[in-house]
Amino acid sequence: MTGAFWEQTRQIARHAVPMLIAQLASMGMMIIDTVLLGHYGTEDLAAVAVGSGIYIAVLFALAGITQAVSPVVAHLKGGRRDHEIAGALQQAFWLAIALAVPGVVLMLAPGGLLALSSIDPEVEAKVRGYLAMLAWGMPASLLYRTFYAFANALGRPRPLMLISFGCTVLHGVLAWALVNGLLGAAASGARGCGISNSVASWFAFACGLVYVARAPALAPYRLLRGWQWPRFEAQRELLRLGLPMGLSSFVEISSFTLIALFVARLGATVVAGHRIVANFAAICYMLPLSVALATVAHVGQAAGGRDWNGARAAAAAGMMIASVLAMISGVLLWLGKNPLVAAYTNDPAVRRVALSLIAYVAIYQVFDALQTVAAFALRGYKITLAPMVVHLVCFWGVGLGGGWWLAFGLPQPMGVAGYWLGSLASLVFAAGLLGRLLWSTVREKA
Repeated sequence: MTGAFWEQTRQIARHAVPMLIAQLASMGMMIIDTVLLGHYGTEDLAAVAVGSGIYIAVLFALAGITQAVSPVVAHLKGGRRDHEIAGALQQAFWLAIALAVPGVVLMLAPGGLLALSSIDPEVEAKVRGYLAMLAWGMPASLLYRTFYAFANALGRPRPLMLISFGCTVLHGVLAWALVNGLLGAAASGARGCGISNSVASWFAFACGLVYVARAPALAPYRLLRGWQWPRFEAQRELLRLGLPMGLSSFVEISSFTLIALFVARLGATVVAGHRIVANFAAICYMLPLSVALATVAHVGQAAGGRDWNGARAAAAAGMMIASVLAMISGVLLWLGKNPLVAAYTNDPAVRRVALSLIAYVAIYQVFDALQTVAAFALRGYKITLAPMVVHLVCFWGVGLGGGWWLAFGLPQPMGVAGYWLGSLASLVFAAGLLGRLLWSTVREKA
């Protein structure tokens, strides 16, 4: 066990580094939109803030379903059933195409989603225009996310890193030109960011397709030959695994989105401080997410080959790496809180709100890391339904429900800090429940 553990630690760390860079590069696209529109106009910036929240929630819910290809392919690879891998990828592509239909419809007709909050009519018009442009890229985004999960399952993270870099550069140049009207057309503001995002999505998928067709390492799988039509059994297996994964992603993302809506009643200063701290949390989350993506591949390959000791070692290594990195990031966040917050705002009131919330983010890093890696390790064992139930109960029940009670329901309400305390409690419960489930699974398989 000791030798296998340290070998898996080395492999997962090597796998996670390119995944981390790819994740951070993807976040760079959102930062580019914020910076460009922050200088262009407040209404366009607000439109993208609202529209991107809707788009990300829809995209990740649908893309979470297509991520089922990851444990499927990892099991096939570990079980030396390489001749079935092409079929698994092709079936996942069909699923992504089917899921793109409701995704495009929601982007083109977002009235039901926009009705959840009160938006200024001029901003709403810009939101609709922005989402309409993103609709053109929805099919490419889902197809690329399918390729992303596939490449990760085979232990091929470097192409994902390079493609993410290329997309960020392309988006930066194109969005800058479109937003400011530098291509001979009128300045397009938020719509320009939407167009650029869609172009970048098709660019990413095209690069992934070229890699699938031309990479020597993938040639033995013959991935694009003998193309299969959708098969009922294969689609049912992908949906059995993927629907809980998609709902888990939606629950996790929407919990933070809803908190931002609920605290709006506390005023712009509180919302701004909350937003700064939420940004820190999102950046810190990239560390455990990258480790989790590497862990699901290694656990899945070991489980597919019925190497239960190897699967246990991979799960333990992922948990150890993520928890250590989380402790380091939490300490650094706490020690550097003053200059970090100062870099975001000059408003003393906003700074006070953000600084009062930093402790919650610093503390919950370890619990967030543990629950994230545990959930992904369970996916490697093809267990997705139970983690979804845990996320539903913890994030919506403990996090949102408990957070609302702490924020507004107490005789002396805690305000926005109540939501962050509720989020911390939800992560503690999720880490405990998912950790126990993972340990039970490891013992059962062993």
